[in-house]
Amino acid sequence: MTTATPSRRERLRAETIADIKDAARRLLVTGGPTAISLRAIARDVGLTAPALYRYFDGLDALVLAIVSDLFEDLRTTVQDIAADHAGEEALTRIAHMARGFRRWALAHPAEFALMFGSPVPGVTPFSGLCGPIVDAGARFGETFFAVLGEHYEHHPYVGEPHDLPDAALRELLRPYTETFGDRFPLPVVYLFVAAWTRLYGIVAMEVFGHLAWATTDVEPLFEVELARTVRQLAR
Repeated sequence: MTTATPSRRERLRAETIADIKDAARRLLVTGGPTAISLRAIARDVGLTAPALYRYFDGLDALVLAIVSDLFEDLRTTVQDIAADHAGEEALTRIAHMARGFRRWALAHPAEFALMFGSPVPGVTPFSGLCGPIVDAGARFGETFFAVLGEHYEHHPYVGEPHDLPDAALRELLRPYTETFGDRFPLPVVYLFVAAWTRLYGIVAMEVFGHLAWATTDVEPLFEVELARTVRQLAR
């Protein structure tokens, strides 16, 4: 099956879209989410603000496209880490991937803030609920769930008493199952979600500087929580 070669017009359009996204990301990095505006982007790429509407429906659409790209960047980063450690145990790979997530977040604080924190003025807050963001976030999550699935293929989950009954867990985790299905027992999903909440919370507070009052080095705290997570998932 052959793939049609893009026309010159299509190539120019793709290049302009890439230039617009690059300009928006530069504004994000240098000034934070509040620096992103159509007027500033247009000035950077040599277009008028109205001309940008030939490429994006508005600032909302542009920001959603950037966030989707950032999730893909993050997904590729952690997936590459998993591949680099392909010969190691699945849960050990997940630990490496979690460390990679933290390193990416610390190296890209403005991007992390846009994805998980600060909104852009004039943009409808998406809070991870818009279709493209759900899809991009799901692809990122799948990198972890695929490796977790390898672990449970070789180490089947053995049920044990849980603080929440199955019916309560089923309702509590309904958004997860609607997106990812039922490949894991609900107590396993609950453990993963609880562990992710702790690890993500530490990373977010570190990125936003909210732990400076308590510790001089967040990494040991992160490593302790990461080790706890691996132990819980290995039970």
